Amino acid sequence: MIDAVEAAARSVGDMAMRRFKGEGGAYKVWDKSPGNPVSDIDLAADLALRDHLARLDPEAGWLSEETADEPSRLGRRRIWCVDPIDGTRDFVRGRTGWAVSIALVEDGAPVIGVLYAPAREEMWCAATGEGATCNGVRLTAADCQVLAGARVPADQLAREDADLEMIAKPNSIALRIAMVAAGAADLVATLRWGHEWDVAAAALIASEAGANVTDAFGGALSFNKRDPRAFGVLASAPGIHGHAVERLAERAARIAPQG
Repeated sequence: MIDAVEAAARSVGDMAMRRFKGEGGAYKVWDKSPGNPVSDIDLAADLALRDHLARLDPEAGWLSEETADEPSRLGRRRIWCVDPIDGTRDFVRGRTGWAVSIALVEDGAPVIGVLYAPAREEMWCAATGEGATCNGVRLTAADCQVLAGARVPADQLAREDADLEMIAKPNSIALRIAMVAAGAADLVATLRWGHEWDVAAAALIASEAGANVTDAFGGALSFNKRDPRAFGVLASAPGIHGHAVERLAERAARIAPQG
């Protein structure tokens, strides 16, 4: 199954890559909400993925950023949890930090996760209990034991986090979490309400690489919920996860009720 999911991601990602490179003429871009762009390539990718994945598992439900939520998914043991182009802002700006994200969720947990970032020539894959790879190379999270100096992909850091090391950030949250899986980053943390499709595939990839992945409070992530959101995601090298939860606790408690 994972090979078939990888093939689906590659087919749709390569289609998006052709448009990213300017083949096929201009495409339309608009804002779903202020600062939240979408393009007709996102929608085309969504339709193509649904066609591919429905043939792989016709019984699985569907949850995607670009499809109206279907409550029938709640009665399914398995669902496809998809973001057809995670990091659309980078896509429409001609930057490489976007990816096709696909997870197969079973009984509330991802069991297959695939990220395909064609502009970066990266294929990330994981299956429960089988480890995680990027371009066929097995991944291992970093052995970071001290929060100070931890590498964080970000555009800026809060004053309280000045002791962390800022590194280049792709717009795709899934790719940022994958950086933790690869040991290229030590910590990714968000303090906002996010959707399951943003993190399902990447959470499995990072976990299978030995990273810790939770919500912003350190609680377990679960998937295929009636409200498909969680407050924040915290992915890190295992040695600093508890310290990161402790540092963020007050901020998370202050911000979370606003959702």
